[in-house]
Amino acid sequence: MQLLTQILKQINDYVWGLPLICLLLGTGIYFTFKLRLIQLTKLKLAFKCIFKKQEGDGDVSSFQALCTALSSTIGTGNIVGVATAIAAGGPGALFWMWISACFGLTSKFSECMLAIKYREVNEKGEMSGGPMYTMKKGFKNKKVGAVLGMLFAIFAVIASFGIGNMTQANSISEALNNTFGAPSAIVGVVLTVLSLIIIVGGIKSISKVSSIVVPVMAIFYVIAGLIVILINIKNVPSGLAMIFKMAFNFNAVGGGLCGAITASLMNAMRYGVARGVFSNEAGMGSAAITAAAATTDDPVRQGYINMT
Repeated sequence: MQLLTQILKQINDYVWGLPLICLLLGTGIYFTFKLRLIQLTKLKLAFKCIFKKQEGDGDVSSFQALCTALSSTIGTGNIVGVATAIAAGGPGALFWMWISACFGLTSKFSECMLAIKYREVNEKGEMSGGPMYTMKKGFKNKKVGAVLGMLFAIFAVIASFGIGNMTQANSISEALNNTFGAPSAIVGVVLTVLSLIIIVGGIKSISKVSSIVVPVMAIFYVIAGLIVILINIKNVPSGLAMIFKMAFNFNAVGGGLCGAITASLMNAMRYGVARGVFSNEAGMGSAAITAAAATTDDPVRQGYINMT
């Protein structure tokens, strides 16, 4: 078990190193300027598009596609992701989570817009799309595009077991076990059965459940978060000051979460960007797969909706 943990840690350290951080942030910054700050200039229009009925081909409504994409980020991504970012990278990691989210809006817009543009109807008559189709059909060199698309699909399947499955199941079972003493094995069986009932119905079943559960979950999450902030309102100014101070500190040490935390600039940036992607999915490509099923005839409009 220790050997497996060490191997996974080495892979994680390599994958989430400086090159990937530069690629994720760099891509978001490039799109931000290339698209002329659409996360600010088009935000009002984006919110209007969410509640406007869309016309065109598709399997689910634009709102259902958005809720399905949000279902994997609200909760585990925004609670566990933030907590582990602070534990591993110090309070300064929060600053880099904000930065990655700010520029990630344009990455999310771009990948979801392209998913609609390059989607296709499969043999079952359903809409299929995502980065694998974008690369396969969008690249000028079709062979390179096909290979990259295949690699993305393979890695997406592998990732679905880790970031898309095990983390959520583990967080739920740990929370219920610590709070109510519920056996992890029973929680796992219940989760499996409930997930199976929803998943076997395909994207339509998943989106219908998500469109009901996710808005309730989001409202509850925001209200609970505000209550926690109000209870600790006296600590907010010093907390914000610590976040900004440790975001740019080259060799700061904080404590109290997991013993002593060496929160260097690189560490804060690394865990902030990594957990930021876990929290908002921008740049991962998974949200684009769901967006491709949306009923719409305007790729740009769906990009705005998913950007929110």
